[in-house]
Amino acid sequence: MKQQDIEDLRQLIEFLKQHGVAEFDIDRGDLKLRLKFNPQEGAPKRLSDLAQLLRTAPASVGEAAAAATAKSGSNPGMAAAESESGAQAETELHIVKSPIVGTFYGSPSPGAASFVNPGDHVEKGQVICIVEAMKLMNEIESDASGEVVRCLVSNGQPIEFGQPLFEIRTG
Repeated sequence: MKQQDIEDLRQLIEFLKQHGVAEFDIDRGDLKLRLKFNPQEGAPKRLSDLAQLLRTAPASVGEAAAAATAKSGSNPGMAAAESESGAQAETELHIVKSPIVGTFYGSPSPGAASFVNPGDHVEKGQVICIVEAMKLMNEIESDASGEVVRCLVSNGQPIEFGQPLFEIRTG
């Protein structure tokens, strides 16, 4: 291998570790590469990244609710009152975000019952959905206990890293 190839491989490995990818395969002509990372090594970094995202979520959710209420066209006094009560209700909601890029699935298989539905009580660590990434099915667990208020994505929808998936009322 050339020095540049080795450097490119190092950058690829760092990128994959940084984004929490567990396995990676590439097959291009005479180059065949398979990388597998130990999940225990990548988990703490991903969890800290997710925790950082969740710490910033309530403020942005409250701002979005206030903006939506203000745009509803009701009178200004009513909009301010709705905005305050909406922001207060929103602060009690915990947002579960996707730790990876992929395709969202709300049930373990086509035609099966959903992992969770609005109104269901979930415990921290309970599987609430699957995100398919690079043909791997990744079970996503709730990072908070409470009542599922709503699912923010639809079955089969492509999702991004950090995209909100569920609202959970923790209070």
